[in-house]
Amino acid sequence: MAEIGKGVTAGKLAINVQKRLTRAQEKVLQKLGKADETRDAVFEEMVTNFNKQMTEGTKLQKDLKAYVAAVKTMHDASRRLQDCLADMYEPDWFGKEEMDSLAEDTDSLWLEYHQNITEKSLQSMDTYLSQFPDIKARIAKRDRKMVDFDSARHHFASLQKGKKKDEAKIAKVATAVDLLKHVQTYMEIQYIRQKLRVGIYVNAFQSLAGHQEKFHKELSKMKTFIFYILLQVKAIHDYAATDGDELELKMGDVVLVLAFDNPDEQDDGWLMGVKESQWSQKKDISAKGVFPENFTQRV
Repeated sequence: MAEIGKGVTAGKLAINVQKRLTRAQEKVLQKLGKADETRDAVFEEMVTNFNKQMTEGTKLQKDLKAYVAAVKTMHDASRRLQDCLADMYEPDWFGKEEMDSLAEDTDSLWLEYHQNITEKSLQSMDTYLSQFPDIKARIAKRDRKMVDFDSARHHFASLQKGKKKDEAKIAKVATAVDLLKHVQTYMEIQYIRQKLRVGIYVNAFQSLAGHQEKFHKELSKMKTFIFYILLQVKAIHDYAATDGDELELKMGDVVLVLAFDNPDEQDDGWLMGVKESQWSQKKDISAKGVFPENFTQRV
C-alpha cells in the first residue's frame, strides 16, 4: 500500500482504500450470487488465448536458451578437441599449417553460429515476450474497472429504487456508470487491436533452421578437408599424365591427398594430391595434380 508523504495525500489514500473495500464487497456479492456480474465472452476468450500464448512463448524462450547454452558447450568442447589435435600434430607432418588454419576456421564457425542464433532467434523472442507484462497489467486493470462498473451500476439501481431519491447523488452515480462503460468499451477496443500472433514463432524457427543449415554445411566441408589432409594413398599401377594438371604416378609412389580448392571441380573417381617424396624434400605442394583414384589404394 502506498505511504503518505510519498506523493500520496491522505485524501487519495482514503479513496484508494474505499475503492478496494467496494471492489472486495462487490466480488463477494457476485460469488454468493447476490449480484449479477457483467461478462464479456469475446474478451474472456481473448484473455484465455493471451495467457496460453504467454505460457507457450515462455516455454519456447526457455528451450531456446537451453539450446543456445548447449551450442556454447559444444563450441567449448570443439575448441578443446581442436587444441588437442593441434598439439598432437607434429610440426613437420604434412598439412600442419592447414590443420592449424582449420582449427581457427572451426572456432570462428562455432562462434558465428552461436552469435547468430542468439541475436536472430533468442533475442527476438526476448523482445516479443517483453510486451506481455504490460498487457497483463492492463488486463488486470480492466478487470478492476469491470468490478467498479458493476458496483456503480448496482448502486445506481438501488438509489433509483429508494423511497427518498437524491437526484444529485443519482446523477453523480449515473455519470460514473457511463464513464466506466466508456472506459470498458475503450479498453476492449484497445485489446482487440493487439496483434499477438504466432508469426514470431515462425520467424524464430526459420532463422534458427537457416543458421543450422549453413553451420552444418560449412562444418561438413571442414570435415571433408580434415579427411583429405590425413589421407594417403599408394599407387598400385603406373599412370601416365595426359594433361598438364594431372599427376604422373609410378607403382609404389605414396601420394598425400589434398582437398580441391573448389569442390565442384572434382570429378567422380579423381583425387588431388602431391607425391610424398616431393613434399618431404621441398615442403611445397605446387607440384600437385589430379590422378585416378582406382590406380591407388589407401595406405
